[in-house]
Amino acid sequence: MAHEKRDRLLSGLQAFIDTPLERLLAPDDRPAPAEQALALFHDVARTVPAYRAFLEEQGVAPASIRSAEDFATVPLSNKQNYLAKHPLAALCRNGRLDTCDMIAVSSGSTGTPTFWPRFVTDELAVAVRFEQVFHDSFHADSRPTLTVVCFALGTWVGGMYTAACCRHLAAKGYPLTVVTPGNNKDEILRVIEALGPNFDQVALLGYPPFLKDVIDTGRARGIAWPKYHIKLVLAGEVFSEEWRALVLERAGASDHCRDAASLYGTADAGVLGNETPLSVCIRRFLAGTPEAARQLFGEPRLPTLVQYDPWQRYFEISEGTLLFSGDNGIPLVRYHISDEGGLVDYPAMLRFLKEWEFDPLAALEPGDGRAIRPLPFAFVFGRSHFVISYFGANIYPENVSVGLEQLGIREWVTGKFVMQPREDEDRNRFLAIVIELAPGETASDERREAAAQAIVRELRRLNSEFANYVPSASQLPHVELKAQGDPAWFPAGVKHRYTRP
Repeated sequence: MAHEKRDRLLSGLQAFIDTPLERLLAPDDRPAPAEQALALFHDVARTVPAYRAFLEEQGVAPASIRSAEDFATVPLSNKQNYLAKHPLAALCRNGRLDTCDMIAVSSGSTGTPTFWPRFVTDELAVAVRFEQVFHDSFHADSRPTLTVVCFALGTWVGGMYTAACCRHLAAKGYPLTVVTPGNNKDEILRVIEALGPNFDQVALLGYPPFLKDVIDTGRARGIAWPKYHIKLVLAGEVFSEEWRALVLERAGASDHCRDAASLYGTADAGVLGNETPLSVCIRRFLAGTPEAARQLFGEPRLPTLVQYDPWQRYFEISEGTLLFSGDNGIPLVRYHISDEGGLVDYPAMLRFLKEWEFDPLAALEPGDGRAIRPLPFAFVFGRSHFVISYFGANIYPENVSVGLEQLGIREWVTGKFVMQPREDEDRNRFLAIVIELAPGETASDERREAAAQAIVRELRRLNSEFANYVPSASQLPHVELKAQGDPAWFPAGVKHRYTRP
């Protein structure tokens, strides 16, 4: 019997259950985040065999890393130079896989499985991110909530992890009841209709395009979404504010800042940050003010904007990409996840917005103390290989999505598409976009033209590279419309990719 595991579980759960969210997010008894990251470095160097070997290979003596400045010189770790080079057990503390009690799987962009062991206490830091959403946005501490996990279940990281974190909240006293239909659309709709009337609200947790499909299918089947007071927890993809408004409208929800929250998560370390009412309010302003967004983010596209707890996940920036350090079943130090993005501290964000004459604190409902937490911000674009280059202009899926979310288009598309630069017989390049039709919808020349015009209009508005680099005669995309679930372009059961070589 492993009494150490038992004791670790009991003390971790007790601390999580006994500590109010306010104290979890504003600790007064912890060192500064940089000092805590330094302490994690020394602990991992001492207890994790693979990390000791990594430092020796890199010529780093742990004793020489004494300050935050020293810590910033520690070599970056990633899947290639660290995780893939060591046995799974050696990546865990004391070289023992049995210090963990569960293993999740991710396939990443290569399709090669990566295994992620964890222990129950590793889930508790992630559960705090869910607690922020359910407490601050959904007021689920006082509203009985049916929590419907719509991520795929099984070994894959999302579904089981999400269910576990929500059950931890229920154990803490939140009136949540979790049901796990996974990504079975018929079962999701069945449990909502059967169980939803017993609760004040229903929270759907899943991948954004899939939850939109659930809501659209429910509407087509006559489900009266407004009576369920739907809330959405989203993860895995950047979406536009037009998309948020559209999906909430179809779900019968009206509070754009509180009724839907996106999580920034990775298989490597769970949820790293989450949207808050404040971050959504700011993002909605930036979506309507593209010049401000370009100045703040340095890109002609709108990233996911979250707030994060720097004590739980210590973020840094390296050449425009994010690094983090955090404890887990496989503890990670200065880990490079290849996500493009950046960091903005809380005072700097408010100063920037003031220069654009926008006060998000005033824009949110006064007196709602839950909406405002002075935590730093992270913005995340995602991986660079989801971009295509066309006449030297970088074209992002986020730009095209906005075109498909316009009135007159959104009614007959699912929101999924694939974009490619192609050549015709004369080797002239053109922008090809294959779009998935909503169930029961058919293709027509009029619809192809309407979609092409909406896309090019939004590309010109949002992407200055496209507007200036691409010759006007080559700007209008060639649009193809395909039936929902077309096996060549939109296969069922596979995470959708918006670009192809």
